[in-house]
Amino acid sequence: MASYGGKINSTSINGVKLYSISGQRSPASWLTPKKLKSLRKDKGYLQRVDLIQDFRFETATTKIKVTADGDYVVASGIYPPQVKVYELRELSLKFERHLVSEIIDFQVLSDDYSKIAFLCADRSICLHAKYGSYYSLRIPRMGRDIAYDCWSCDLFCAASYPDLYRINLEQGRFLSSLSTQSPAINVVSRSALHGLVACGGEDGSVECFDMRKKTAIGRISAAAHSGDIDQEVTSLQFEDIHGYQMAVGSSTGKILIYDMRMSNPVRIKDHMYGSPILDIKWHQTLNSAEPKMISTDCHVIRIWDPETGDNMTSIEPSTGAINDVCLFRESGLLLAALDCSQIPVYFIPALGPAPKWCSYLENLTEEMEEGSLTSIYDDYKFLTKKDIEQLNLTHLIGSNLLRAYMHGFFIDYRLYKKAQALADPFAYDAYMEKRKQEKIEAERASRITIKRKLPKVNRLLAAHLLENEETKQAEQENVGEGTIKKKKNKGLTSDILRDERFKAMFEDKDFEIDEQSAEYLSLHPLAQQATKKRPSLIEEHFEPILQDDEGNSDSEGLATSEDDFEKDKEEEKKNSKRVRLYEVRDERHAEAFMNQVSLVKEDALPLGERVAALQQQQSFTKHDVVRFGPGGSREISFVPRRCSKKQDDNEEPQDGKLRRGIRPLGLKLDKSEFLARVKHGGRGGGRGRGRGRGKVPR
Repeated sequence: MASYGGKINSTSINGVKLYSISGQRSPASWLTPKKLKSLRKDKGYLQRVDLIQDFRFETATTKIKVTADGDYVVASGIYPPQVKVYELRELSLKFERHLVSEIIDFQVLSDDYSKIAFLCADRSICLHAKYGSYYSLRIPRMGRDIAYDCWSCDLFCAASYPDLYRINLEQGRFLSSLSTQSPAINVVSRSALHGLVACGGEDGSVECFDMRKKTAIGRISAAAHSGDIDQEVTSLQFEDIHGYQMAVGSSTGKILIYDMRMSNPVRIKDHMYGSPILDIKWHQTLNSAEPKMISTDCHVIRIWDPETGDNMTSIEPSTGAINDVCLFRESGLLLAALDCSQIPVYFIPALGPAPKWCSYLENLTEEMEEGSLTSIYDDYKFLTKKDIEQLNLTHLIGSNLLRAYMHGFFIDYRLYKKAQALADPFAYDAYMEKRKQEKIEAERASRITIKRKLPKVNRLLAAHLLENEETKQAEQENVGEGTIKKKKNKGLTSDILRDERFKAMFEDKDFEIDEQSAEYLSLHPLAQQATKKRPSLIEEHFEPILQDDEGNSDSEGLATSEDDFEKDKEEEKKNSKRVRLYEVRDERHAEAFMNQVSLVKEDALPLGERVAALQQQQSFTKHDVVRFGPGGSREISFVPRRCSKKQDDNEEPQDGKLRRGIRPLGLKLDKSEFLARVKHGGRGGGRGRGRGRGKVPR
């Protein structure tokens, strides 16, 4: 296995893991050698995983099969028509051969690659030996399918004719054909267990032949059982484990499973795509006793249970239509022939283990598992024929600028952009207008999402200045070139945030603006309306004064009736809009209102807790407490620190004893302390007047 440091893609469908071993990245076949050489620098191309080296064709793969001994893989493809044989022991190409015409189908006649029969599109059958081409012959009509009978060495050829041609390879001549009732035969199959030969015709019927009698022994109309009109039989396969079941695939995407002992189908499975069934295989797995059914159309490969019809998993290649499928016996390794250059390899552990020649694959898939896929053609654009007509490029069909591929064409992306600009000349203007709108929206979004760090002091003032600056910038951008520019506003701007003269205003807490103070509210009357706490505190600490007319109405209200009571309610609603006068409730509420404190929580407490809290508050000292007075006055009571310190020093102990010092303890003075005392005049604090005499020590 060739690994270039890449990883393996994996998907999970219905809980069954599917690993894609190869086919992840392949260059276009028409690239120049210089372009292919530049792929050595492409990291995505180098990080690929190849199970078999050079496992690809130039354009597409038509058929793929494994030899009976399981050592070789034989694949046919185009263009040019060729066949390649890969040796699995070496994981590389054994040889390749070119043919004159395209290969429709082929059969491996021996256990290895030494004998192969090819059915070609020019009505010829080419027989190849180990060394090369051995013999070539032609059949009367265009061939569609071939099958080989190893018991009698007969080669059966289904063609666009009611007869099934027989060629005996041992005698080297045509034998008498087997006549059918169908107008033409699409497919032929032979059972390896009992030797029965079945033919599927264009009229949707299946006829079985016993080669001992050389006559038809039964005929089944599969079209009538499936309920579709004008359908054909496109695939046939016998179940070779028990030998009494047969699967029939129709052109409408349905598979019918027949028991050879019954004329009606046991089960009908629909692929839901409506495409012809290309291939059917019965696959015996080691994980279950009953075999699994693997049916294929050009869109999907379905693996399901023939007993219940439940889907196990499915494979939908994205690189091209499916032409053929090949499975290794009693394993989970699957090869697909697609309409692309690369031959993908899939491994399904739930279907079976890896073959012997790649037994390390089970451990490798878990280590190199990956979920993402890479695109194949990055520099080319795929266009359908309808897109080509819309771009007015139909005259380029057949040239090197358009590469035919499947149902469309590949075109260079740069040429596609030029053609698109010519086909729609106003597309560029619309694109530029769209880009302008996107830039404007991006700038607006950036203005909103910009996070500016506000100072800790006077944050509201700083935010207000920044907001005003942004609105002014937006107005200046909207002003046109022909309009007269407005004069600069002399008010405060965000420049004061960076000015050294006003730096302390946003750093020192002494300059913080108190919006709840009386001075601020007197200078900013509108701020009083914006505050939400003021109305609630007024209603809590004050009560409205009743007017005279309201007082008189209370005395007269005793004699009013229920009708008058409703009128009073309407009058109250009208009077509620008038300006009211308020009166403070008591001194306690007045003090709380001046301190901007709410008493709701305190009044909600029980009476016992309120009394205890009041006693505790009176026991505390009221030093260093600031009280707010009318007109912005402040009142504070404090005790100077020096006075309190002197009082503590002058306090004498109650027992009349002095504090213990060094001398009462009988401790000797330290030398440094003794010299310090002598320097300051000894113990008595006096100054020595005598002059000392003595010699200076040397």
